[in-house]
Amino acid sequence: MLTTRGRGTVVDVRATPSGQFVIGVEDATGEVGYFTERALRLADC
Repeated sequence: MLTTRGRGTVVDVRATPSGQFVIGVEDATGEVGYFTERALRLADC
């Protein structure tokens, strides 16, 4: 996945109380950030 922080791997998907999904993406340094689907793009392999 491509995020606003760079390339990463999806490690978690959660629903918020408002019903929106957030996706946990781990980057190369091991940090996990949570993003809405609008902030993510599929990476070309």
